[in-house]
Amino acid sequence: MRLLFLGDMVGKSGRTAVWERLPGLISDYRLDFVIVNGENAAGGFGITEDIFRETLDAGADVVTTGNHVWDQREALSFAPREERFLRPANFPKGTPGRGSGVYLARNGARVMVANIMGRVFMHPELDDPFQAGERELAACPLGEQADAVVIDFHAEATSEKMCFAHFVDGRASLVVGTHTHQPTADHQILNGGTGYLTDAGMCGDYDSSLGMDKEEPLNRFLSKVPKGRFEAASGPATICGLAVEISDRTGLTEKIAPLRLGPRLEETAPNFWA
Repeated sequence: MRLLFLGDMVGKSGRTAVWERLPGLISDYRLDFVIVNGENAAGGFGITEDIFRETLDAGADVVTTGNHVWDQREALSFAPREERFLRPANFPKGTPGRGSGVYLARNGARVMVANIMGRVFMHPELDDPFQAGERELAACPLGEQADAVVIDFHAEATSEKMCFAHFVDGRASLVVGTHTHQPTADHQILNGGTGYLTDAGMCGDYDSSLGMDKEEPLNRFLSKVPKGRFEAASGPATICGLAVEISDRTGLTEKIAPLRLGPRLEETAPNFWA
């Protein structure tokens, strides 16, 4: 199975780049399943229902989120009725929406996707992500109820992301870190067969501070006095993510490579799909 994971869409620049490029990527690479993190898609803070629907229309099968999931208050109303919209599974019981789901890929495979948020340096501090991961895997084991299991681990600390991946190694097809907006260079297949990347990076303007116009963040570092709001950078976006080939027999990762398309970073694409 050919799966593509795209990192956090940031602002209009990032979401527009994804909407424009994703249909071609699906066609050119014959992708079976696409996951996009959308928590920063609306001006850099949260996501609206219209943006969510447009992302699905572009070809995404699931949209994940993170700590900014409720920044646009309308998400509280559409999350409960949209099965392909995920918020972190370790929010307290009774939180609107869902933290995981099982979806049918284009090749007929059953893909379980879970969205889990870390706790180190994160706000709000949610329930234990390791216990949440254990519950999700127990409810939908790889090779039984699911042909592939993908976890978006939305967290700040690299150590927490890495330890979580080792914790589920061999029981999940793929663990991808999101949240920091900076793509890491450690894509790998762990000993048990789980694909891993510490952070997918963002789909946004990299001539920025994490996707925000750099003037106000820089001002706050220099003066400690806010002069205005953070605004999403509006320059040309670079799309960052991860391409994975998952075994139809084992449900584990066989091939893994970063995807970066755009004007700012060095472009790279998976050569095993050429």
